[in-house]
Amino acid sequence: MQNPFTTTFSKMPDLTYVATESPTEIIENFSFDNPSESVYKITGVRGSGKTVILTKVEEVMRSSEYVKKGWLVFDLNPVRDMLGQVAAMLQKEGLGKSSRKNKSINISASVLGTGGGVGITSEKDFFDIGVEIDEMLEKAQKKGKKILIGIDEVSKSQEMVKFASEYGRWLRHEYPVFLVCTGLYENIMELSNVKNLTFFRRATTIKTEPLNKVRMSEMYKLRLNIDIKEAKELAAITKGYAYAFQKLGVLYFSKQTKEKLKDIVPALRSELFAYSYEKIWEELTPEDRFLLKLLTKKKEYKREEVLSLMGEKSGNYSMYRDRLIKRGLLLARQSYIALSLPFFAEYIEEYC
Repeated sequence: MQNPFTTTFSKMPDLTYVATESPTEIIENFSFDNPSESVYKITGVRGSGKTVILTKVEEVMRSSEYVKKGWLVFDLNPVRDMLGQVAAMLQKEGLGKSSRKNKSINISASVLGTGGGVGITSEKDFFDIGVEIDEMLEKAQKKGKKILIGIDEVSKSQEMVKFASEYGRWLRHEYPVFLVCTGLYENIMELSNVKNLTFFRRATTIKTEPLNKVRMSEMYKLRLNIDIKEAKELAAITKGYAYAFQKLGVLYFSKQTKEKLKDIVPALRSELFAYSYEKIWEELTPEDRFLLKLLTKKKEYKREEVLSLMGEKSGNYSMYRDRLIKRGLLLARQSYIALSLPFFAEYIEEYC
């Protein structure tokens, strides 16, 4: 029997998908004739399920129910010519001009590859892809179409800034174009601070949350054919971290008959350390690392305890704390904070 769990990043886990509230919030908004929100930013720590949320939204919006309502879904690659991709996809949907008197636009297959691919047949005429897309969006609007653009792992790249600038103009013209993107907190913030991208800074931010323990337990029970007591034990180990949930499922499904849960936990730790936490730690600032190193001896710390441990840096507590919560590395409960990822304290103590 094939292992139902998967640890491939950016892959939608078909058989072991654990539903969360985030996709529902986005889809419900887009279900209205005039959605109140046009842009959603999905952020969270690596391996927390950002791409899964985006993929789920796109999956629903591609369903026959939404196709009948006029929805089109464009999945863009942020490292290529993004405006070229939009133009090519609009053209493919029959929203381009079929003929021109003096010129014709040629959106070749290379748009979807590595080249530019957008050209013009007449050297006498000036071509602007922004104007061309405007005309196609106007046509889409008249036909009652709505366009959802999905972008996974955005960052402050030249292509992304150029696309976002055009997208802001589309919003001002009230074209029926909607955007859902994912990104690490620091990358989202860096792009939000670009001049003239006010709309992106103010857009709704959805932060990934730990997976529900009951839903994880039921999934383990169903897919691993184990009793609920052991399923709950597995779910508790993961602390709701999506990557850990999938990895532990993979390991448990593949374990030998005589092996127990305690025998595969070391393998889970090793996988988390090597394929998730090492990269997460590399991307942290010295200030973030300073606070995290203070939080490895207990499950949670009261505010006064942390202030005492920080010493002369205690005045920066709120700033460090808030940033780490937004990054998805800390959980806050009233005046207490705790590390959010399973075995992250051990990783810090052993390797940092």
